[in-house]
Amino acid sequence: MNIRTIFRLFTLTAALLCGRAGFAQSPAQTVITGDVAVTQLVEKHIEFNERVRTVPGFRIQIASLSGANSKAAAFALKNKFKELYPEVEAYLVFDEPNFKVKVGDFITKLDAYVFQQKIKPTFNGNIVKDNIYPIRLDWSDLVPETDEDANN
Repeated sequence: MNIRTIFRLFTLTAALLCGRAGFAQSPAQTVITGDVAVTQLVEKHIEFNERVRTVPGFRIQIASLSGANSKAAAFALKNKFKELYPEVEAYLVFDEPNFKVKVGDFITKLDAYVFQQKIKPTFNGNIVKDNIYPIRLDWSDLVPETDEDANN
């Protein structure tokens, strides 16, 4: 359930409860008022969640560097990785005071482990939990363009 659904259920429940209380006590109409800032904050939260499309997953951290020239070394390591594995995303993260190089977007820890074993001779890394970008599907492979494609 997302935050918008929870907010709507909360509002509906509050309206029903207040409406019943108002009906039982007097025929007067019940008005619910709230702080506008709270409503704006909830709307901003909903908007942010709709823009950021990450899911919990795993990456392999191949470096955590600090000190002199750590930034240059981190960029060099990221570029070396991209030369060897161009199909896998590599990320450089500055987590003060460290520059971390993380690779991959793995949904399961097993997928991350399999790839970790593949790159182990060149890059020694640890599997870490991270918010990853979900796998982008190529719909042309999933949805046939013609009836002939569907039958083949």
